[in-house]
Order: sequence, then structure tokens, then C-alpha cells
Amino acid sequence: MKPQPNVKPVTGAPRVVSTRPPTAEERRRAQRVLLRIRVVVQVTGKSNTLEGHTHTVSASGAMLIIPEPLPEGTMVTIENPKAQSKVEARVVRPPQMSHEGSQVPVEFTSPSPNFWGIFFPPDVN
Repeated sequence: MKPQPNVKPVTGAPRVVSTRPPTAEERRRAQRVLLRIRVVVQVTGKSNTLEGHTHTVSASGAMLIIPEPLPEGTMVTIENPKAQSKVEARVVRPPQMSHEGSQVPVEFTSPSPNFWGIFFPPDVN
């Protein structure tokens, strides 16, 4: 196919911006990974611990599955027994019940990207 002599390529054309609202995945601050890791959760100010596991993890927190619900705003210490490390976190939304237990979303109080022992690629957004 021969280029047509009178047709010029369009340069500097405006980029079409979508007017749709961003999806939940596009709004996320950090990439999530499905990963089941055993955790021990200590509620700040209480003596008992809760044993559970992760549903998903990110560089900034996790969705935990534990036996009882924790209210939004609850401060906890999460222990990763395999890595023998602990991190402080806060419950960021009300928990939801599932057949496995209470799904509790937590966010670390300070950056801890290596807590789960996996590599998270840099965010491209």
C-alpha cells in the first residue's frame, strides 16, 4: 500500500480521556496478591491473641481471616511467625463474615513492604 501524497499524519492529536469513574482495581494504592500466610493477631490493649491467615496481601497491609470481627479503627500487632516479624496495623473498614471467619482489612501504620517476604513490583499508575 502506497502512502498518499496529500495525507499528512496527525501529530499532537489530543488524547481522549475517559469520563468513566475508575474501577476499584485502578483506585487501589497498592497491588494485591492472593497469598495464604498464617498470622497471629494481638489486639492493642488486650491480652488474648487471634490466630488466622491472610486472604490477600499488599505492600501496605492485608485482608486477614480471623475467628472474630474487629471494629474499624482497632489497632493491632500482626505477627508473621514464618518470618518471625511483627508489624503494627489498623483495621480500615468494618469486617465481613465468610464461611472461614471474619474478613478484616488492615493497613500498616508505617511502610513495611518486606513484611510478607515477597516482592511487589513498583506501581505503574
